[in-house]
Amino acid sequence: MTAAVGTMPIRVPRRELTALLLSAGVLLTLGIVMIGSASMDIAAESHGNPLYFVLRQSLYAVLGCLAGLAAANIPLVWWLRGAWLWLAGAFALLILVLTPLGITVNGSTRWISMGAVNLQVSEAAKWLLVVYLAGYVVRRHAEVVDTWPGVLKPLAVLGAASVLLLAQPDFGAVVVLMAAAFGVIFVSGVGVGRFLVVSLTGLALGVAALFSQPYRIERLVAYLDPWQDQFNSGYQLTQALIAFGRGEWTGVGLGNSIQKLFYLPEAHTDFIFAIAAEEFGLLGALCILMTFTVLVLSGLRIARQARDAGMTFGACLAYGLTLLIALQAYINMGVNTGLLPTKGLTLPLVSYGGSSLVISCVTIGVIARVQMEVEDQRAQEGGEP
Repeated sequence: MTAAVGTMPIRVPRRELTALLLSAGVLLTLGIVMIGSASMDIAAESHGNPLYFVLRQSLYAVLGCLAGLAAANIPLVWWLRGAWLWLAGAFALLILVLTPLGITVNGSTRWISMGAVNLQVSEAAKWLLVVYLAGYVVRRHAEVVDTWPGVLKPLAVLGAASVLLLAQPDFGAVVVLMAAAFGVIFVSGVGVGRFLVVSLTGLALGVAALFSQPYRIERLVAYLDPWQDQFNSGYQLTQALIAFGRGEWTGVGLGNSIQKLFYLPEAHTDFIFAIAAEEFGLLGALCILMTFTVLVLSGLRIARQARDAGMTFGACLAYGLTLLIALQAYINMGVNTGLLPTKGLTLPLVSYGGSSLVISCVTIGVIARVQMEVEDQRAQEGGEP
């Protein structure tokens, strides 16, 4: 759609792109506010500065917005041509974190020091692998659709990456990565029968990995009845549920959370949604859920438009990246509410963490680029963009 001012046509963005950017901006702003609320006491205790985390998150937000803007100006063909480079980069990161360069926190080795900041390897690796897979299903489309090797070869590559992720260990990242990968393969046009076979096989392997470690079984048991051991394995979940209970309908007010006062661990990271529910109530939590839903639906609609315009790579890329955000967001909120077993996944654009925030902003930028190229293609064809 264009509007003319004099002789200069001005393109009006489609509502999907507006909704995508607006919802992402709301979540980003909310994240900074909630991190400020949830982290002041622990920041003062651990760093001597109550604004330590919120100032760093504000800096990450600026860097993320700049990175997202840069990503929105990179042609999609650039991501397609660099597929093998992205694959090599993902595996390099996953291997490096298991060397002495890796930083171990709470028994998990998931970070690489980059001076003043730490890079969470799984966030970057998941993103790079989805970009690689989107390029693979486009370049080998006929093979993926018609043959077993076409489906199994990329899954074998992702399986190797999953083994490295489990070595950290980061089971949550494996779940998100593989679910997004199956989504990309499905929308590429693979037969339903073949897709069901590989999906059920992947599900069986995931269940086997779940029961392969005692601490994962312990978390599963705690999920089924967290109050049975509320001061040990069920501690995080019970404290999160208390936060939801205290929030009632409209919350206790911004900054008035009790659970953030050293009761709920990781209040400004993995369990920030519970603090938001305590301070803004059920209505506030539902607003956050709906904002994520608007973001996800906008990404999926942009992907569908790319598919309808014949931009197969753009469609697969937008589908895959949207699924990354959607899966991580809904799993995090499910964990906070006790609908899913406890996993260490951040809430995209909201939780504290530079790696997650910057990668999420880049994701929004790339999805926006897909919409921009769809509009450009329609304009060149003489249609209405």
